[in-house]
Amino acid sequence: MFSRWNWVACGFYLVLNICSPEASGGLVQSCGYIIPESPVLALGSNFTALCILNDSCLDFGNIYASQIIWKIKNRLVPKEQYREINRTVSSVTFNDTSSLATPLTCNILADGQIEQNIYGITVTVGLAPEKPKNLSCIVHQVSRFTYVMTCTWNPGRHTFLDTQFRLRYSWPEEVFPDCIPKDVNNSCTITDIQFFVNTEIWVEATNALGKAESDPLVVDPIDIVKPLSPQNVSVSSGVLPTVLKLSWENWISDAVMTLKFNIRYRIVGDAIWIEVPSEDTASPRTSFSVQGLRPYTEYVFSIRCMKEDGMGYWSDWSEEKTGITTEDQPSKGPPIWRIIDKSHSPASWTVHLLWKALKPFEANGVILQYEVTIRDKSSLPSLVKKYNVTSTNHTLQLPEGTYEVTLIARNSVGASPPSVLLIPASNSKAPVKNLRTLPKHDKLWVGWTAPNSYVLKYVIEWCLVSSSSDCIIEWQIALGDVQGIDLKGIKPFRCYLITVYPLYTDGQGSGQSVKAYLKQDRPSKGPTVQTKKVGKAEAVLTWNHLSVEEQNGFIRNYTILYKTIDGNETVVTVDPSKTEYTLSSLTSDTLYTVRMMASTDNGSRTGPDFTFTTQKFGKGEIEAIVVPVCLAFLLIVLLGVLFCFNKRDLIKKHIWPIVPDPSKSNIAQWSPQVPAKHNFNSKDQMYPEGSFTDVSIVEIEADDKKSFSEQDLKPFDLLKKEKSTSEGHSSGIGGSSCMSSPRQSVSDSDEGETTQNTSSTVQYSTVVLNGYRDQTPVQVFSRSESTQPLLDSEERPEDHAGGADSTAHRQQYFRQNGGQDETNTDRPCFERTKQITHANERDLVGFVQLQISGQSSQPLGLGMEKNTQEADLSNALQICTEGQTVRPETVEENPLSVDEMPKSYLPQTVRQGGYMPQ
Repeated sequence: MFSRWNWVACGFYLVLNICSPEASGGLVQSCGYIIPESPVLALGSNFTALCILNDSCLDFGNIYASQIIWKIKNRLVPKEQYREINRTVSSVTFNDTSSLATPLTCNILADGQIEQNIYGITVTVGLAPEKPKNLSCIVHQVSRFTYVMTCTWNPGRHTFLDTQFRLRYSWPEEVFPDCIPKDVNNSCTITDIQFFVNTEIWVEATNALGKAESDPLVVDPIDIVKPLSPQNVSVSSGVLPTVLKLSWENWISDAVMTLKFNIRYRIVGDAIWIEVPSEDTASPRTSFSVQGLRPYTEYVFSIRCMKEDGMGYWSDWSEEKTGITTEDQPSKGPPIWRIIDKSHSPASWTVHLLWKALKPFEANGVILQYEVTIRDKSSLPSLVKKYNVTSTNHTLQLPEGTYEVTLIARNSVGASPPSVLLIPASNSKAPVKNLRTLPKHDKLWVGWTAPNSYVLKYVIEWCLVSSSSDCIIEWQIALGDVQGIDLKGIKPFRCYLITVYPLYTDGQGSGQSVKAYLKQDRPSKGPTVQTKKVGKAEAVLTWNHLSVEEQNGFIRNYTILYKTIDGNETVVTVDPSKTEYTLSSLTSDTLYTVRMMASTDNGSRTGPDFTFTTQKFGKGEIEAIVVPVCLAFLLIVLLGVLFCFNKRDLIKKHIWPIVPDPSKSNIAQWSPQVPAKHNFNSKDQMYPEGSFTDVSIVEIEADDKKSFSEQDLKPFDLLKKEKSTSEGHSSGIGGSSCMSSPRQSVSDSDEGETTQNTSSTVQYSTVVLNGYRDQTPVQVFSRSESTQPLLDSEERPEDHAGGADSTAHRQQYFRQNGGQDETNTDRPCFERTKQITHANERDLVGFVQLQISGQSSQPLGLGMEKNTQEADLSNALQICTEGQTVRPETVEENPLSVDEMPKSYLPQTVRQGGYMPQ
């Protein structure tokens, strides 16, 4: 066996052997070849190929047919299909050629590793041609004297091979050249033909797998001619308004071929053609009169021709020509109807007469005018009025009654038959029954059931319902034996109001109406919902109906959808006729979202969302709370007022205590000079043991020196000194020792300003002296709870210069400002005294004490009792206040000394356990 290097050398030798040139310059013979060379195979047949090795390849080394492998398009053929015939020949067999592809190659596998191509072939797979079928020929007239024949056939199945078709024809004794199709395989045109000679025609198909011929066609070319259409066609009107005459020229002379014709016509604007009967145009001719046409109507005409005996083909239709018939009188009267308006006055009608323009085939010309005749059948004799109108409507003012309206249309030829309309006083006749509508093929069918009585005709009214404009009425008349019509021009998604009136020979029935849609759609928008009233557990919703343009169909129902923010949605269905609905069982003080949906037969549309919040309290709950509270409050106030009224004295005592007015006090005891000294050591005490005496002592201060002489003012100086002495032991009544506010001191030089101090508050204290058995009582000052002024007073510096006697006696006074305005008529009487005698000094001091005592008879609300002498002193005070001037006589006696100056006291009621201080 060769080594690996030997096989490499062998392969290199094979390549050189294949590619090396011979002396002749060609390629040397290869190591082998394949039989057959480039075969054409029938699809689905068996095929066997042989690969034969040359002897030149065998000389180099051991190469045998067993080493051959087969490939189809670089795809290895299974070895089961191989067969080794001998040492140099190997075959491969294919049971079905449909799996074959090109190229098919023979290869050598040297040493089991190196693959070397020996030879390859191209394999073609296809089908043999089928017999051509349906051979037919037609002779076309190209010009007056030129004809060509075109034959067509069915070539059969696709062969996947190059197949050639030939059209062959011959006479009985002469064969003509074949006609070879160009770019097609199913037709061919012969330009040289002869008439009146039978010609045999057939088709032949040939390819590598075989040949096929069609059945022969024997025909005289004159019998398969398609002539040219007539030319120079013209249309002219005839004598009658229903006739038009056509004229034309033929391309073929009668010597070659006699022709027959076919004429068609239609009204301008129509799509349907009408043909003249063939028997009327079966003979040769060049003109024809078309009858039975409509007057004053424009028509379109066209003509074609063929061989008279029917052999051959019809020519194409000629060019279309138009013509118009002449006028004739209208064939019928215009349809008429009326609309009666009784809104202004029931006794007077506004009658709108309406009629439709006649159709062209009814008008038979141009309508020049309409003649309207009104005959009043309610009165005898009948009143007749005539009107000439050029429009298609007329308005009349007629009194209520029965009228007959006659309408005639006129053109240039004559008048139409009259159209009669009866207008009864009332529509008392029977109406139609079971009025209904049904969409059908883009038309709206309206049907009804006829009344029992004979109906002359029906009037169908309809109008487009709109919310923004009036309903424009259209109408149509149907015969009395019809119980349904199709309304044309109806728009989809729009609502129409349809009314049917039956007309009788002697009156009119009342109209029956129905609304209808040709097509429905879902609404254009949804309803907008709002709240009319919101309560604690209910809410009243309101909305407006959608406009008829927005509905797009019949609203079958409204749907309310509402929910809380986090709750489930609740659905409520509402009747479409309502615009208000109450939601109940709501939660108080809760935000709700509500929306509304309108539904038709073809869908629904939802409106915008709306939110509302229920109230926290229901109707009457706030009143139930507020009214009892207010009543309780009023009751409490009323009880409080009654209580205050019943306890007014007690309340007044605690809130506004009664402060004694010193000016109205009565002096129980008058001590002109020095109060009597009590012997506290004796057994005969003034007051019982353990008693208390509250004494208010008022210091009187006479500052008005202008009104008194020196002699008159001496008693007052003694009082001031006594006060000053007592102030040495304490801060003074009204001072700071009893937590009272400091009082302003006024000197003698301030006498002119005394009138400014009358409004200042005078503080006073109660002197409480306690004694036990034979012990010396201790003087105690108690602050008064009252802040009401008793007497306005000023501290004067000279008052503090009192002697020791005053200090020893421990006297306390409340001072009163005596410097009031001289013009005041209420000032004390002693201020108006000019001269005071010695004998009357004691009376004057007592008089002053009397006035001061009357102003504070009950200080601090302590309930002090009056003395038995109050009555006498009050009389004296009354005399003084009435304006009587006291003028005591002058007594020439020596003035008293300071020690001998009489002292003044204001004794008060003595309570248990007290005593009068001395």
